[in-house]
Amino acid sequence: MLRFLGRKTMKSEKSVAGSTSSNLSDWSIGSIARIITRLFQFVMGLTVIGLYAQDLVKAKSAHKYADPKWVYAVFCGAFGALTSVVFMLPLVKSWIFFGVDFLIFFFYMVLFGIFGKMYMQENPEGNKGIIRMKRAAWIDMVNMLLWFGTAVWGLCMFFRARKERGRQSVV
Repeated sequence: MLRFLGRKTMKSEKSVAGSTSSNLSDWSIGSIARIITRLFQFVMGLTVIGLYAQDLVKAKSAHKYADPKWVYAVFCGAFGALTSVVFMLPLVKSWIFFGVDFLIFFFYMVLFGIFGKMYMQENPEGNKGIIRMKRAAWIDMVNMLLWFGTAVWGLCMFFRARKERGRQSVV
């Protein structure tokens, strides 16, 4: 069922871990693009953590409860950042796990829905907290689009690999 996992069917996903040369000319354009995209997802995940965690710290220092919306936001940022680091590794064919990308896309879509509804229509009137949360909602949207892009790319690569595997079994 998963025989294609061991094959190097996709040019953009070939691993360079076993090569003796360490220069970038051994890497394909697809591999470099994947690493840059995953690095950007990592940085954006850390940004989400930084934007929302400071409100959790303020609530804890004021001996108030942690609002589940902010806890969910920090979870989304942490899960996205951790996943992007794993998918950045050269030995991981991240396109196989396009379902995880879709799941994280869904998480960020819900997050953008929650905070977009709360803050997008809000008039900040100089309130720096509201301005920060409006910016955080836009960051959530960027994350949502990034994860959607990698999910669709992974889905396309998955079907392309299946098509190539089908052609190889006929010949």
